[in-house]
Amino acid sequence: MSFLNPSFLWGLLAVAIPIIIHLFNFRKTKKISFTNVAFLKVVETQTSAFRKLKQWLIMAARCLFLACLALAFAQPFLPSKNAKNQNLKMSLNSLYLDNSMSMQSTTDNKRYLDWAVTKIDQLLSIFSKSSTIQLVTNDFDADDQGIGTAERVKNRLTSVNISPSAHTFEQVYKRQMSLLQRQGSTGGNQLFWFSDFQKSTSGNLSKLKVDSSNRLFLMPIQAKNTQNVYVDSVWLATPFVREMQNNALYVKLSNSGSDAVEKLPIKLFIDEKQASTASVSIDKNSSATAIFNFTIRDKGFKKGRISFDDQPITFDNDYYFVLNASPTIEVLHLFQNRSADDYVSKVFGNDSLFHLKSFSALNTDVGQFKNANIIVLEGVDNLSGSFSASLSDFINKGGSVLIFPSSKPNTAAYSSLLQSFGIQAMMANTQPILPTNQIGIQEPDRQNPFFIDVFERSANQANVSTPSQQAVWNWQGMGEKVLTFKNGQAFMTNTAAGKNGKLYICASPLDDTFGNFARHGYFLPTMYKIASMSIPPQRTAYGFDEESINLTVPDIKQNVSYKLKNQKNEFV
Repeated sequence: MSFLNPSFLWGLLAVAIPIIIHLFNFRKTKKISFTNVAFLKVVETQTSAFRKLKQWLIMAARCLFLACLALAFAQPFLPSKNAKNQNLKMSLNSLYLDNSMSMQSTTDNKRYLDWAVTKIDQLLSIFSKSSTIQLVTNDFDADDQGIGTAERVKNRLTSVNISPSAHTFEQVYKRQMSLLQRQGSTGGNQLFWFSDFQKSTSGNLSKLKVDSSNRLFLMPIQAKNTQNVYVDSVWLATPFVREMQNNALYVKLSNSGSDAVEKLPIKLFIDEKQASTASVSIDKNSSATAIFNFTIRDKGFKKGRISFDDQPITFDNDYYFVLNASPTIEVLHLFQNRSADDYVSKVFGNDSLFHLKSFSALNTDVGQFKNANIIVLEGVDNLSGSFSASLSDFINKGGSVLIFPSSKPNTAAYSSLLQSFGIQAMMANTQPILPTNQIGIQEPDRQNPFFIDVFERSANQANVSTPSQQAVWNWQGMGEKVLTFKNGQAFMTNTAAGKNGKLYICASPLDDTFGNFARHGYFLPTMYKIASMSIPPQRTAYGFDEESINLTVPDIKQNVSYKLKNQKNEFV
């Protein structure tokens, strides 16, 4: 026989107390003389013998009671006869309480988390005498590492609350096994999981591989099918937000319930001030998109929030995101023979959205490339080897280059740059520069992703005037046609390369002798769109399910610590 708490066996010493009381009970009787002494002696002898027997029985009962009390606290048990190794440590009971956001859902006016705590409390009543219990939550904090009594686990349950962390079943199982092995357990453990077993965050339970030496018990917290609306995604109608202009924000909402939602009011907050409202109707198990129009007064990062009232699940009624209003686009204008009216400077030099720097291409420091988002190359006859290599490296690292040729470009000099991006058969056009040689440019395809948010829809699109241009070179190969001549020849193409890099090639110079494209209404929006696509697309939000988040920090300095913080917490 073995004992769970052998220290309580010291309580057997208390058995000596009734014995001591019995031995030292010196209570004396008072002698009284009567006339018939012989008769009284017989009665006294019989009464004394009965009294001694009664006292011995009382002492034995007291000793037995104290012995049983000490043994009860020591908790004796019989070890298994077929145990191969008597030195193995005792098996442990590990409890997992899912306190993820989904456990905030309610049923019968009670949260799933509270239902799970109630069930754990019932289970602990079975293990009330055990001191080998462990509790694991989604927090994965230091409290998970210890084992203790049922009372200790009950006390910890009072402080468990909803956690933003969510882990898959595989991660939870590995966590429990790691902690159990740290306690010296080698098998025979009992694992209890209390969860709503949501597949979207916890993964596929059927693919979980459990050690056969342990037993896993699943305790599902189930409820009636409830309706829930949540924000699926948020995106902008344009590449960036402009200050003091009308901006459009698209919000996709999904309804996971079995009933349709009619005209759900939704609010848009910018810096905790209501900026716009909308309403949306969503069929059961489907999605719908709401559009918000809003205006921002100044530049910089703005905290956004989509909010609505959807019962009974409320933890996902707010969706947070960030907008960067009017980010500065760095434009580097390199020229040799620029147009007489300097169209590039007029486009980018009169808008606070752009920071324009113009230099002669013949005397340029290529070190400035690293600070630019887009390089506009205008009227450059030849490209040297080092200059061409710097442009190629700039594109491959995510920069954008727009080339407007000179009147007599050296196609052989450009070929070394363009061939590396799949552009072949670069040939110069030898036709004389005459208005009769100009060809009309075809109206842009408004379904093309490049122009899909550039032009407004018009009821009458039949009488649209288009510019005319004369090409000085033509090419073939990779690239998407942005604008084309009416004869099908490319006027401007876009070739993607490297990490978000783009190479734009135009068939004509910007000088008025080659056509009127630079004066036409197509020119300004085309140039703006090219510049806007030169900066990385603005990401509005990140999710907790992402293992890592990459942020771009401009002008990084050495030996500087960066902090991630909010009103309550701060991480270095």
